Amino acid sequence: MSNDQIKTTIREFIVKEFLPGEDPEDLDASVRLVSDGILTSLASLRLVAFLEERFGVTLEAHEVDADHLDNIDDITALVAERSR
Repeated sequence: MSNDQIKTTIREFIVKEFLPGEDPEDLDASVRLVSDGILTSLASLRLVAFLEERFGVTLEAHEVDADHLDNIDDITALVAERSR
């Protein structure tokens, strides 16, 4: 799966689950998901569960934070790295 496909899948999940009614294209790398409160700790866990199930990756507990989940590009890079 390409990075663009990963990014699209992640973006669509976040919009559907946490930003209903928003345009997925408005969710770009400048949107800080954790820092701006879009992803709470519970929402971050839901996102991680989705990533692990959808992409068959395993994330470590220390990766469930703003350093790894704060924007779409960071999340895409993490999933792509773990998918190798």
